[in-house]
Amino acid sequence: MSTHAKRERLLLADLLEAAGPEAPTLCAGWTCRELAAHVVVRERRPDAAGGLLLNVLKARLDKAMEEYTAKPYEELIQLIRTGPPRMSVYALKQIDEAANAVEFYVHAEDVRRAQPDWSPRDVDPVFSDALWSRLEKLARLTGRRSPVGLVLRRPDGRTVVARKGAPVVTVTGEPAELTLFCFGRQAAASVSLDGDSSAVAKLTVAELGL
Repeated sequence: MSTHAKRERLLLADLLEAAGPEAPTLCAGWTCRELAAHVVVRERRPDAAGGLLLNVLKARLDKAMEEYTAKPYEELIQLIRTGPPRMSVYALKQIDEAANAVEFYVHAEDVRRAQPDWSPRDVDPVFSDALWSRLEKLARLTGRRSPVGLVLRRPDGRTVVARKGAPVVTVTGEPAELTLFCFGRQAAASVSLDGDSSAVAKLTVAELGL
């Protein structure tokens, strides 16, 4: 049975392939080649991937990224498509879904929305609810560096507090767009922001995300 993570993985691979290795992405300074290398290192080099969170492993991460970025682009795409090694924690369906559904959705949009001819994507209601469920769990983590109070609001009125404080900015949008906003893609997210103008200005350039 296919999962959200598996579907987003294959979509990401297709988008990377279609865009080409030197195409830009929304990840600052990264081409599609570098984004593809990041995805592969993250799930195939756990000894180095820790450098995404721990400075003590940063040099190891940089070396792994350099090695994988130098690989043929087609090989990176195939490694993404085939998924993690059997012994990887990501090979477990529950962990893959929890860790990668959002990861791959965000990176797929990193590729799509960096292209000049991108168009809005329809997100089915089931996946939309799955993204909202993850946001409810991750909101405070992704919003911890917000310089203002931050409330996320779905069009149906459901809300989650990402950061307590004042003044408060309420960001309204579909779960997929709120996910992009909370993962630092504020400029690319189709959302509306309600609050003091100076607070809104600060939020739109804040370093949100994990």
